[in-house]
Amino acid sequence: MQPVGPVRRLVLACHPAPALAVTALATALAASVDARPVRVALAFLAGQLSVGWSNDWIDAERDRAVARPDKPVVQGLPVSTVSAAALLAAAACVPLSLALGWRAGIAHLVAVASAWAYNLGLKATIASFAPYALSFGLVPNVVTLVEHRWAPWWATTAGALLGVGAHAANVLPDLAQDAQTGVRGLPQRLGARGASWLAGGCLMAASLVLSPLAVVPAVLLFAAGLARGGRAVFLSTLAVAAVDVGLLLLRGADLLHGG
Repeated sequence: MQPVGPVRRLVLACHPAPALAVTALATALAASVDARPVRVALAFLAGQLSVGWSNDWIDAERDRAVARPDKPVVQGLPVSTVSAAALLAAAACVPLSLALGWRAGIAHLVAVASAWAYNLGLKATIASFAPYALSFGLVPNVVTLVEHRWAPWWATTAGALLGVGAHAANVLPDLAQDAQTGVRGLPQRLGARGASWLAGGCLMAASLVLSPLAVVPAVLLFAAGLARGGRAVFLSTLAVAAVDVGLLLLRGADLLHGG
């Protein structure tokens, strides 16, 4: 295996997949209603970079304790480099967010602060789901507040449910390592089966909110994962989440009309 360079390690430390996914979702929603999509993209990218880097910075000791091979700080990336990157991204996030207008800017900064609160300690409590619900629920509102309107109830609710479902699904592969390092968030307390049901239940509820017709394929996808067990449960929740994101994007044009 070829050695990983410091720049690539720093990129990997920002959790690029979820960072780009959230940024792309917000940008696509903004484009659907012509709500300054370039500015939205820059603000969300800065916020997501700060959240990803702060996660690896704050969890560095935990990751080293269990020798996680997928973590750049375990591979040799200095923690000081990750912390500096997180703080610089957070600093950049402030003016980039306020460039959306003070309403949208404050909403986005609250969402980012909520995600930081998760990294700073809420992830190890029974309230671990709350930052996900708040931050994801605010995503469509950041977009609509660019145009000085709150998002309709269904968009906020679906966003919050998608966030909690993503939280529960995200911890499924790491339950054993979390147990070793004392991370006792809500999904960890529920165990593998309970966390699976929390993820699936929230994501199927989001499908119902976005389109009642989508509940049937969502249920079938989740049931197929449960029937096979193991990693299939995790993959099935990702599939349902993808359906929900697609539905939210399809309804993007309704954000400013309350449809």
